[in-house]
Amino acid sequence: MGMLFGPRAANDMEKRSFVPPPMFAATSSFDSVDLSRAETSLQKVAVWSSIDLLGSLGSELPFDVYRGYGANKVELPIPPWLQDPAADGHGVQDWLYQLYSSWFLRGNAYGIVRDRSSRGDAFPTAIELLHPDHMNVWMSKDGPVFSYMGEQIEAADRFHSRAYPMAGHVLGMSPIEHHAATIGLGIAVTRFGQQWFTDGAHPGGMLTNSEVELTPDTAQTAKQRFMASLRGTREPLVLGKGWQYQQIQIAPEESQFLETNKFTAAECARIFGPGVAEVLGYDTGGSMTYANVESRSTHLLVYSMNRWLNRAERVMTRMLPRGQYVKFNRDALLQSTTLTRFQAHEIALRNEWATINEIREVEDMPPVSWGDTPTGFSKPPTTSGGI
Repeated sequence: MGMLFGPRAANDMEKRSFVPPPMFAATSSFDSVDLSRAETSLQKVAVWSSIDLLGSLGSELPFDVYRGYGANKVELPIPPWLQDPAADGHGVQDWLYQLYSSWFLRGNAYGIVRDRSSRGDAFPTAIELLHPDHMNVWMSKDGPVFSYMGEQIEAADRFHSRAYPMAGHVLGMSPIEHHAATIGLGIAVTRFGQQWFTDGAHPGGMLTNSEVELTPDTAQTAKQRFMASLRGTREPLVLGKGWQYQQIQIAPEESQFLETNKFTAAECARIFGPGVAEVLGYDTGGSMTYANVESRSTHLLVYSMNRWLNRAERVMTRMLPRGQYVKFNRDALLQSTTLTRFQAHEIALRNEWATINEIREVEDMPPVSWGDTPTGFSKPPTTSGGI
């Protein structure tokens, strides 16, 4: 295996200095939302929820390793390096969550191949995923150059998987960058609602006097005494002649732009695919019936989740010997009701697609002695020994 970090870019390559971005984009101004760092978008709850939903589903699904297809399909043991692809002790679930998050936030996932097999095809057995914001990519006369923390990564040792590809571009498109206006509006609305109450965007009330003309000093003294009586002394408040206090009430939908908030939340969820907004409960303008509530998991899998599972399968298959491949168990995502599940078992048994013992294994039940032959609902043979 070659060096993890090769020589610096040659003189004919474009030189770029590397400045690590700040860990957090801190700004208190509601009208200034800096999305140059993609993590800032996670301040919008809908963005966080969408990424966490898809990332958690995709990383927690069980998977299997196979060789061959159809009648020649054989299930193989999962090799140890696929159970911890980064070889850092955090396991495949953490690694997959990082992979999905990089795709969702930036459209690109980067990594360094830390180890390879000793076989002739020398496939990767350890890939450390890298933070996309620490990567620099530019074109040289010999092709794209990838640099991490200012050090060039040799082509043989780099891992790059892109989403949202565009013809003529090495990198995938960033959904956060392309929807910055919608996400920024949602974050700005939330910040404005907070500042309305915490930063004094409006006075909490008015203390007026209809009989005495107030000088600035008199007004200041009256204000100080009034405020002092409200700060936990529990003493009675005496206003005197001519004073009147009026509290200023602001409707929540006016101070926090609740309608705008709901609209941007649904729009942000739609960025990550059809069905995400509905599963998360955001108002999308349609009526919700029992039929479409029951099928939301199916819609999420078919229209949103499946494409990401396919991408992850291709990435993990690259970490296997030639001829072997990874397949996620998508049925685990479709948690059907007991009635629906039993109806599916009945159809499988009637058409001899499955045996009794295969169905019992799915239901976490022990096998029976007569359950290994498809029966087509024929009467099982009489046994004297029970199961």
